[in-house]
Amino acid sequence: MPQYQSEAGRQCCPSSANLATGLESSKLSMLVRAAPEGYLCITQPTHAWVSGQLAQAWGNDDFGSFSPWREVCLGAEQHDIGWSVWEGAPTLNAETGHPHHFTELPTATHIDLWTGAKALTLPMGRYAALLVSLHGTGLYERFTGWQKSEHKSLVEHFLEREATFQQQLIATLRRDPHYQADTSDEAIARNRRLVAIWDWLSILLCSGITSDRQIEQVPTANGDTTITLAPLAHDSTQIKLSPWCFQAESVALVFEAKVLERSFTDETAMRHALANAPWVTLTTTLLAG
Repeated sequence: MPQYQSEAGRQCCPSSANLATGLESSKLSMLVRAAPEGYLCITQPTHAWVSGQLAQAWGNDDFGSFSPWREVCLGAEQHDIGWSVWEGAPTLNAETGHPHHFTELPTATHIDLWTGAKALTLPMGRYAALLVSLHGTGLYERFTGWQKSEHKSLVEHFLEREATFQQQLIATLRRDPHYQADTSDEAIARNRRLVAIWDWLSILLCSGITSDRQIEQVPTANGDTTITLAPLAHDSTQIKLSPWCFQAESVALVFEAKVLERSFTDETAMRHALANAPWVTLTTTLLAG
C-alpha cells in the first residue's frame, strides 16, 4: 500500500486511527480548519465527496484509467460513509473546544463505525462496498501498533470479519461476467490504492494547505510516481499539481463546511451550535504544474 510524504518529510498515511493503536496522527474527522470567520468544520463524508470528485476527473495518457469506472468512483465517494452517524452528533474534545478528530476517538468506536460502513454501502453495489471495506482494513494492515496494545483482540476480530466479507464479495463478483475483468488481484489492488490516494489528496485539499506537499507511490499507466502539490502564492484555493494526473486542463472542486464562531467547553452546546451554524461553500482549483 502507498505511503505519503508530509511537509516535514516523514512518512504518513492516507487515514489513521486512534493514537492508542499506534497509527500515525493526521487531522481527520471532523476536519476543523481555522478561518477569519471562525472555524470551518468539514465532515468526513464531505471530504469523501471530494475524493469522489477527484476520482471522476482522474486519468490521462500518463496515469491511465481504471475500471469499473462508475463503481470505483462510487467507492471513493462513499469510503467514509461509516462516519455519517458520528458526524450527526460529534463528541467534544475538551482540550481544543472543537469536535474530536478521527485520531482521538476510542478504538472501539472507530471499529464500530468501520464495521457498519459495508452494510451502508452494499445496497449501492458490491464493488463499491468491497473498496470501502478494503479501505477500512487497510488502515490496520499498514499500521500495526495495535498488535502490542490492549486492543489487539478487538482489531484482529474486526480484520477477520472484514476479510470474510471481502472474500465472499470477491467470489460473487468473479462469477459475474460483468465484473470478471475487474476482479483480478492486480485490478482490485490498484483500485484500492487509488481510493487511498484520492482520500489523502482530499484530506490535504480540505485542510487548506498553504505550502508544498508530496504524495508518493501514486499509480500511473506504467508504474508509480510522486505528485507534488504547490499552492500558488500560499493560496489554498489554487493548487498546482506536478505531474498532472487529470483528464482536463484544470479541475474545480466544490465542498461545504459549517462555521463555528468559537470554541466550547460543553458538548451539548457545541452540538447545538454546530447544528445551527451557517453553511459556507468552499472551492479549490487544481492546475497543471
